[in-house]
Amino acid sequence: MKEDQAQKLRNVIKQKNYTLSQKARVITITSGKGGVGKSNVAVNLAVQIQKKGKKVLIFDADLGLANVEVMFGAMPKYNLSDVIYQGMDVRKIVTEGPEGVGFISGGSGIMGLNNLSKDQIDYLVHNLAQLDEMADIVLVDTGAGIADSVMEFVLASPEVLLVSTPEPSSLTDSYSLLKALHRNPNFLQKGTRINVVANRVNSVEDGQTVYDKLSTVVSQFLNGSINYLGMIPQDHMLEKAVRQQKIVSLYAPESKSAKAFELLAGNLMNGSHDIPTMRRGISQLFAPFMNK
Repeated sequence: MKEDQAQKLRNVIKQKNYTLSQKARVITITSGKGGVGKSNVAVNLAVQIQKKGKKVLIFDADLGLANVEVMFGAMPKYNLSDVIYQGMDVRKIVTEGPEGVGFISGGSGIMGLNNLSKDQIDYLVHNLAQLDEMADIVLVDTGAGIADSVMEFVLASPEVLLVSTPEPSSLTDSYSLLKALHRNPNFLQKGTRINVVANRVNSVEDGQTVYDKLSTVVSQFLNGSINYLGMIPQDHMLEKAVRQQKIVSLYAPESKSAKAFELLAGNLMNGSHDIPTMRRGISQLFAPFMNK
């Protein structure tokens, strides 16, 4: 049944030939466990990248928690299920957040993607392809851990940003996610770039240590590689902003955490590392997820 559904989706995409001259750069942001500040990293990166002149769209795939809309202080009227089941144009479910950053709420209805008809798949893929024209960069904020709903997004993404803290439990869970990813037969190691962000660290050295520990075990036990994007320091202004449901990059733009997010955004956009040249576009990100 799954193979039939997968073939159905491939046929639809092939028949419709959904290609655009410029595809959005899709980056999936994830973590091995909850509570490490993943969504906070996502929204601050979005704001900082938008400030640098790139149009950013966040897809909140952390189902049931609505972290992005809470941080943005905006209540979306529609979500992805309205596109699938109500035939709504995807552009109409994009809510505008601070600095003009757009975001899409997945909504609880996304759980029904397993049983989509051919027409629903056709309509969804066609609509998602439009997002490539609406944004330069799409940030996908997943749930935490190695649940199927998380792994499918990670597996389909050409770029993954893994958020970890120095806590032993966070490092262990981050490695568990990386291990599950590398051992998945659908993982394209050569076609995927995994960047690590060390969050809530006390120093530059602590951030480097987080990366070094993960890099060592990935290299030794998984025969893989990861890259270091940067760190976000412990900051009382960040904690204050979170308590007030504010984005520190806007609430306290001169704070050390806001400056770190600015640097992180610069590393992501203009860093010396090589960015994957094959951009799959946002619609392709959902292909394997819909086949489960």
